[in-house]
Order: sequence, then C-alpha cells, then structure tokens
Amino acid sequence: MKIHEYQAAEILKSNGIPVPIGYMIDNLDEVKATVETIQKESNNAAVVVKAQIHAGGRGKGGGVKFSPDLNSAVDNAKSILGMQLITPQTSGEGQTVRKLYITQAIDIAREYYLAITLDRSSSQPIIIASAEGGMEIEELAHSSPEKIIKERIDPIFGLQPFQSYRISASLGLTGHALKEACKVISDLYKSYVNSDVSLAEINPLVLTKDDRIFALDAKFNFDDNALFRQENINTMRDIFEEDPADVEASKFNLNYIKLDGNVGCMVNGAGLAMAAMDIIKLKGGEPANFLDVGGGANVETVKNGFRIILSDKNVTAVLINIFGGIVRCDRVANGIVEAVKVLDLNVPVVVRLEGTNATEAKEILASSGVAIIPASSLDEAAEKTVEVAISK
Repeated sequence: MKIHEYQAAEILKSNGIPVPIGYMIDNLDEVKATVETIQKESNNAAVVVKAQIHAGGRGKGGGVKFSPDLNSAVDNAKSILGMQLITPQTSGEGQTVRKLYITQAIDIAREYYLAITLDRSSSQPIIIASAEGGMEIEELAHSSPEKIIKERIDPIFGLQPFQSYRISASLGLTGHALKEACKVISDLYKSYVNSDVSLAEINPLVLTKDDRIFALDAKFNFDDNALFRQENINTMRDIFEEDPADVEASKFNLNYIKLDGNVGCMVNGAGLAMAAMDIIKLKGGEPANFLDVGGGANVETVKNGFRIILSDKNVTAVLINIFGGIVRCDRVANGIVEAVKVLDLNVPVVVRLEGTNATEAKEILASSGVAIIPASSLDEAAEKTVEVAISK
C-alpha cells in the first residue's frame, strides 16, 4: 500500500525527523488561511504548493510550484487542484489531483537521497544513500553506481550507531549536520521496522544554509500482508489513487494485478497462475492480468473474478485454470455457469479443471448449455485461448 507525501511527513514527524511545516487541503477555500498559517509559523512568506498523487516526477508535470507570496500560492493552488497530472510514473491519461500539500519553503544548500528497503539477496534491510539527492535513484544507479552508498543491517542486532555515522560521513556531512543526519537515519529505521514498511524513502533529504537537516519529500510503501496490525496506516489508504479493479478485488480477497495483454486469467494458486501466464506467452498470447482466486473459490468468488477481469476492455478471451486441491472443481463449475449466465459474457471462455471432483465439474459444464470451451490440459487450454483471443 502507498500513501501520500503529507501522510509520510506525519509519520516522519511522529518519529522525530524534521520536516517542513505543512498542511494538506482539498478545497480552494482553505488556501488563503493555510498559507497565512504557514507564513506565521515559519516566519517566511514563501511556500511550496504540491500536488498529492501516488506518483513521482510531479514537478516535471507542473504539480510542484514554488510560491514567493500569498497571491502566487493561491494562483498555483488553483492551477494544480483538479488538474490531470501526467508524470513519468502515471498512465498517459494522468491522475486527477484531489489534494494539495502546502509547505514552508526551505533555503537549501545541498540535497541528498536516503532510503531503507529490503535487500532480497541477503534477506536484510538495506540503507541506500547518495549525495546526489533529487535525482531518480534508478537513473543514478545506471549512470553513476559508484555514487550510491549501501549499508546492510543485521535484523537481529538492528541499526548500529557506527553505521549511521558511516553513512552520514560518506555523504560529506560534518559537525552539527552530521549528528542530525545520524539521528534521522536511526529514526527512519525505527519507523521502517515499527510500521511494517517495504520502502521508506526521503528524496531529497536537505541540508539548509544554517546547517540543519530536513526531510523535504518522502515516500512510504507498506507490506499489504502486515496491514492487519497497522490500524493507523490502514486509515491512510486513498482508493482514488488505486486502479478501480484492484480496489474491487481487495473487497473479495482476490489477488489481482492488471497487465497489458488481452487474455484474461482466472487461476487458483500463485504458482499455477504464473505457469498459466508463461504458457500463454509461449503460445503467442499476452496475459491481461494475474488473478488468483485462492483455495476457497466458490460461486461468488468466480462471479466476482469474472467481473473484475472483464472490467478491462482489452480482454478478448478468458482462461480459467483450476486445480482442485482444497477447492472442489464442481463448486467452481457451478460458479462459472452462473457467472456466464448472469454477466451475459460476450468473450469466449476456455476452462480447464483438474483435481477434486473434476469429473463432476466437467459434467456440470457439459450439461449447462452455456458457451464454454473445454480443455483437458493446461497446454491445450492455453493454445485454445490464444487462438480465440486472436480471432476476436
């Protein structure tokens, strides 16, 4: 799960990390009072107006604007709130800006990059830092990998003071700024662990001209599997920033990921789903999605799965590949028949069922009277699906 910048700033602030004074608004009527409050608290007339969407590169699309005074802040807020913001990380249609984050302007001397994530190769948290803040870390890793500092953390012992010092010193910080950076790194690691974060990123982390450290912008991603124990994080979810199909799938505990192809996939089990997508590509097709209905698939699960798959207008055929282990194939067959009847499907559906009660399931499908293309093996199912998908 992702959150907005203003929410990430709240988490940083609650963990003792300095952030600019700022407030979120979603109504233009609030701009004037908000800016005046920030000016009074910061003793500075200049503010920054930032669009709040779940995508980076907002400045490149006109979603972040420096405002030297109240009038320019009001004008910038009017131009950003409600705009369709297109960045390198959004779709071609962009994302509607429904919220603004207005912050004090900071007098920057230097910018740095700081993040904590999981290094899967070592199964350890890793701190990634660079003196080249403000840039996209992927570009920097490609063009100048020697400028990236990495520090792995033993999860048993946690982050050690010497590690925070080593990172801060490697960034070229000295004196008071070095001490502040050490504390920021330590506090960021605490928030990473305590909130079940999968990525905690501050970009840029800035050094001001009066030798202070601020987290100027931040991104937090959270482990979905741990959200059940993070009630305060759950409240930060913004469904307007998510794909509507993803939101719908989460209501029914379905694991759905949209892809760019035209062959819809409904499978039980992540491994089987991956195999199904692989064989579709081997047969010359392109999967339109990953959809794992899980081990407890029933009539409602299948119906909801169909609705979610067909919400993608690119889908021209659907492959259902179910192995009946925990789930019974006859239950899935009943769900398929009901879904085809109720949803009035206009795309071909290829079905391969194997495992518990597979024989009964095939009889149900054969006698249902609905237009379903049967297959006895995954290879055959993929071949038939790709064939009918191309012909549509």
